[in-house]
Amino acid sequence: MTAAEIQFDTDGNLHHFLTIEGLGRDTLLQILDMAESFIDVGHREIKKVPLLRGKTVVNLFFESSTRTRTTFELAAKRLSADVINLNPQRLSTSKGETVLDTVKNLEAMHTDLFVVRDSHSGAAFLVAQHVPPYVSIINGGDGRHEHPTQAMLDVFTIRQHRPDFQNLRVAIVGDILHSRVARSQIHALNILGAAEIRVIGPNTLLPTEVERLGVHVYNDMKLGLKDVDIVIMLRLQLERMQGSLIASAQEYFNLYGLTQDKLEYAKPDALVMHPGPINRGLEIASDVADGPNSVILSQVTNGIAVRMSVMAMLLGGQSTRRQD
Repeated sequence: MTAAEIQFDTDGNLHHFLTIEGLGRDTLLQILDMAESFIDVGHREIKKVPLLRGKTVVNLFFESSTRTRTTFELAAKRLSADVINLNPQRLSTSKGETVLDTVKNLEAMHTDLFVVRDSHSGAAFLVAQHVPPYVSIINGGDGRHEHPTQAMLDVFTIRQHRPDFQNLRVAIVGDILHSRVARSQIHALNILGAAEIRVIGPNTLLPTEVERLGVHVYNDMKLGLKDVDIVIMLRLQLERMQGSLIASAQEYFNLYGLTQDKLEYAKPDALVMHPGPINRGLEIASDVADGPNSVILSQVTNGIAVRMSVMAMLLGGQSTRRQD
């Protein structure tokens, strides 16, 4: 059974959220529509709804990520769930205990949902294969594979400004090779019917046969940005690189860093996005990151509502029956 297949229970309801690949348009729209209903919660004096009261959510992060863990924590708390955050530096796996042993011990504490983040591709899928039917798993990012909730908050942000995906040209720029975010974004945008998806970067940072994902490849930033509606910049993941894949930081910025001059090749109202954390002066100039086209901070805000939506669909008894 694949990660896409295991996500649905025998009744066709979404039970795990491990990958965008293999999902259909109806499922993605359900997530986006429910997230829309949760946006207002963040503006209330009491930022809570009782939907997951009595449920326990564990953020099981074997790979550190403050931004992602914090938004998952806030999302669960705003749904009134009890939340446990595990410090990856203190996990018992450092004492020789396996990931599955750690999960089984936490299951014994009546956990309802695990958010699993790991540097190894397939970690969340592995856990999902070994938990009992009453436990749900969300992939919080696994290796180079996928980061599905990040992709959903990205397309949610896009939809707030450009609701008609069928007319959109989207450029994803930078370190495609090491980016789980890019893969999830490409799957989501294709499922939602984006007119064109472009990936821009040096050949050393592009996966082999990336065209098979349904994208057009550009090595030239100016050509790749011409007339696009959305520009998604990616973090240069130096910690994942083996060997020298770029000549220098300065040369990379000169060729692939987003500046005002390069942005002018896109449409005048093109949205600028970045999943964070931003390396200013390497992937994007500060005046662009903070400029009028940027929706980067909106992505952060929207991440809470989108993750609330996914948790509510998995645990809240919402109507998620597969219709794709």
